[in-house]
Amino acid sequence: MEEHIVYILISEVKEHWSYVGSTSNMTQRFKDHQSGKTKSTKAFRPLKIIHIEKFVSFEEARQRELYLKTGFGREEKANIVRHSGIV
Repeated sequence: MEEHIVYILISEVKEHWSYVGSTSNMTQRFKDHQSGKTKSTKAFRPLKIIHIEKFVSFEEARQRELYLKTGFGREEKANIVRHSGIV
């Protein structure tokens, strides 16, 4: 069974910048981010993965990703970033 991942990245060069995404292949997706293939993260490289959540279905992962990008979810994402020990 394929697992689906929601992840949060932070920039190692730009303070207070983070990115939320989802994928079923975290290794390849992170390589895409680090190599500049992902337009929305290209200018903020190098990046660090600070949070991963695993889900059974694509729908669950997508719902969680969208939540973290809106309203109360942004506050939760900010708390995750703050408490990651990295920022």
